[in-house]
Amino acid sequence: MKEGPDIALTASLIGDPARANMLVALMDGRALTATELATEAGVTKQTASTHLARLVEGQLLTREVQGRHHYFRLTGSDVGAVLEALMGISAHRTGHRARPGPRDPALRYARVCYDHLAGEIGVTLFDRAKALGWMSNGEASLKLSNSGRLALTRFGLDMDELESQRRPVCRSCLDWSMRRHHLAGGLGKALLQEIFKKGWARRLPDSRVVAFSTAGKSEMLDWLNLASKPSPGS
Repeated sequence: MKEGPDIALTASLIGDPARANMLVALMDGRALTATELATEAGVTKQTASTHLARLVEGQLLTREVQGRHHYFRLTGSDVGAVLEALMGISAHRTGHRARPGPRDPALRYARVCYDHLAGEIGVTLFDRAKALGWMSNGEASLKLSNSGRLALTRFGLDMDELESQRRPVCRSCLDWSMRRHHLAGGLGKALLQEIFKKGWARRLPDSRVVAFSTAGKSEMLDWLNLASKPSPGS
């Protein structure tokens, strides 16, 4: 007897090669048009429209209309997390695509996973945060500690605003290239935005790659190392 949600339906939506390419193209959190997604999938606009209608109906994508243009984006970070995990399974069992491209090493180092930082440097950030005691595994999810909240406030994050959102503050996401976890949730998003704000890194145009400057990488690692030291007068 079948119990629980119908995972076969969702799996079938993701499992089609054209639809899978469309979903992966939206992994950087952008909204793209049907024409752009048709190019990503290697299909005609008419075929793309059929695929997109199914993805919207299956609640994997949401449609936004601005004038004559229809834009599509992932419905949320949970869809991005599923895609990231599937990419990890696929890389382990079936290898990479035939055309990984020159940016593949850069994607492995640092990239956007929907709206948070992934790749080698994302995993390093998450590991260091846990080592510093900023968060711990709770019964159902990660929990932010008082020391973590204080350190992140000093870093420049508005923790009151972050904790008032309906989205979980801390979540882990399985990194496809590292096969370990990086930080997702509202905190993962806020940290990446602050990294951009400080000028430590930038998004490459039309890419998921996050390019850290030499100085930016050094400053971030210095921040994580110095965060473990008590502040003057404490």
